[in-house]
Amino acid sequence: MKIPILLLSLFLLVRPPPFHRNTLAHAAAGEWHLLLSNIGLSAMHMQLLHTDRVVIFDRTDFGSSNISLPDGRCRDDLNDTALQHDCTAHSVEYDVAANSVRPLMVLTDVWCSSAAVMADGTLIQTGGYNDGDHVVRVYKPCADNSCDWAEIPNGLAQRRWYATNHILPDGREIIIGGRRQFNYEFYPKKPAEKSYNLPFLVQTNDPRIENNLYPFVFLNVDGNLFIFANNRSILFDYVRGVVVKSYPAIPGGDPRSYPSSGSAVLLPLKNSSSAEALVCGGAPKGAYISANNGNFTDALNTCGRIRINDPNPQWIMETMPMGRVMGDLVLLPNANVLIINGAASGTAGWELGRNPVLTPVIYMPDCSVGSRFELQNPSTIPRMYHSTAVLLRDARILVGGSNPHTYYNFTGVLFPTDLSLETFSPSYMDSKSANLRPEIILPASQSEIRYAQQLDIQFFVPQGMVNGARVMVTMVAPPFTTHSFSMNQRLLVLSGGEVSVLGNSTFRIRVMTPASGNLAPAGYYLLFVVHGDIPGEGIWIQIK
Repeated sequence: MKIPILLLSLFLLVRPPPFHRNTLAHAAAGEWHLLLSNIGLSAMHMQLLHTDRVVIFDRTDFGSSNISLPDGRCRDDLNDTALQHDCTAHSVEYDVAANSVRPLMVLTDVWCSSAAVMADGTLIQTGGYNDGDHVVRVYKPCADNSCDWAEIPNGLAQRRWYATNHILPDGREIIIGGRRQFNYEFYPKKPAEKSYNLPFLVQTNDPRIENNLYPFVFLNVDGNLFIFANNRSILFDYVRGVVVKSYPAIPGGDPRSYPSSGSAVLLPLKNSSSAEALVCGGAPKGAYISANNGNFTDALNTCGRIRINDPNPQWIMETMPMGRVMGDLVLLPNANVLIINGAASGTAGWELGRNPVLTPVIYMPDCSVGSRFELQNPSTIPRMYHSTAVLLRDARILVGGSNPHTYYNFTGVLFPTDLSLETFSPSYMDSKSANLRPEIILPASQSEIRYAQQLDIQFFVPQGMVNGARVMVTMVAPPFTTHSFSMNQRLLVLSGGEVSVLGNSTFRIRVMTPASGNLAPAGYYLLFVVHGDIPGEGIWIQIK
């Protein structure tokens, strides 16, 4: 029998009772830094690329943005509902190292669209609103500021607005659902390929509020897709078009996907047979209709975990320190989860959120039940509807967005449109940990690796290794983030972990790369060495 060479197991837990109160850990620091007060637009969509640039975009149909297109360029769109001759940009590229932005040109409306990064690092973005709902947009990263969006007018078989994309082991993207779309399709398409019905999206649809948009989709370790919409989930074989498994409804039956806008993540993978999904927050039943009538219901304060491949999978519920709707879940390099952004009451939608939650929370999946949540220091900037957060290579979190209004509105409103970018540095970046922070020496960033190979990583720790401190290597797939969900977000803990001393505070750790594309679809990943719970700066690797 061939033993799997990538240890990707999820945390082994003794099954607790259905609900758990948590003993809250003390506030553990964490720092906020304002990067730019005005990037010209509000960061509704965000994707980190392997060039250490972040592509950010909003929508095109709200009028002028606050950043002009270069060289006298303008966008003429007779279909635009707000401004048909527009000389401002609705997408920018943020250069992390230079802390600067440059404007990009999108021709059609990208509002509430979806995306994934292909194996070669190209961002493929799909759908949107109005004249953008059938469009595929291509962004090929570059280092000389020459790259921009290219558009394929009829690249989609169906209109895609509030859909979800996921990269597949064969290198294609699957695009699932969207408003009044109970089907899925692929990009690129095979000859004569169109779209395929997905009855699960009909079964989870509430026609009054369409409470199954932006479904949570994760590639399982067996190659099937875990799909969560409204309050239910399935394991779906997209090759044969059949449901492999149906899961129990999340306890309480409250909806979690848009516009109830909980968030979800696939917990760090540690073996080739186990996978566990985490769904947190959202708005209870009836909250969307209530908010439209001026009554703002408290957000849900629960998280649910489910082991996707258990013979009899059941949801295990936990209680967060506070309720949160429109929050984001971000996988951290040390295999913890950051819960950030959002509101304590209301729901997603124009003007429908209240009581911003300024305090991030770190969720530690490996800790014992009841002691997994740790408060971090709060921000001063509300991040409400249309906020985003992504992990950067240096292990900080880039945070932007917040525009709960139909147009940009900076005065006379509860939560003005926000055009800023800031970073949040979790407690692992505290200056007291500087001498413990590992620095990767080899391999070089942008190195190529293969499946199922031994990988030697050399790293330096200023203070040397601390006795008893765990050293691990993680690989993180940078996601496309919008509307409280990070598509394609994935973290793998590489197996092996044999550490040897090379001298002068320099060490080598030997690990095995992922065994297959089911575990890690081909493409660019951030590779981190973590010493104790302290990650160093990552490097880019490309698995082929």
